[in-house]
Amino acid sequence: MRILGAAVLTMESLVMGFALLLAKDGHSSTSLWLGATVALLLLLCAGVMKRKFGWYLGSLLQIAVISFGLVVTSMFFMGAFFAALWVAAYVVGKKGEAIRANLLAEGRPQVP
Repeated sequence: MRILGAAVLTMESLVMGFALLLAKDGHSSTSLWLGATVALLLLLCAGVMKRKFGWYLGSLLQIAVISFGLVVTSMFFMGAFFAALWVAAYVVGKKGEAIRANLLAEGRPQVP
C-alpha cells in the first residue's frame, strides 16, 4: 500500500514539474511558486507514506494538483487521472495487506 502510494506521488511530482514548464511563459510568478511548492510537497509526502498522516496529506495534495488546472488546463485531466490512481493504490493496497495478514495467520511463508 505504501509503495503504490509513494509511486503515484513521485510520478505526480514529475508531471507537476512538466506543467510548470508549460506555465512559465504566460502566468505570474506566484502561480509558479505555488506549483513548485505542490511538486516539492508531493515528493516529500512520498517519503512519509509509512505514517497515516502521509495518506491524508497525499489526499489534500490531490486536490491541489487538480486545482492547478486553473493555471494549466490539462492538469484538470491529469489531476483527475492521478487522483483515480491514488484511490486505486489505496484500495489495492488494503486488499494486499488483508491477503498478507491471512497468509501470516495461517502460518504460510511469505513470497519475496
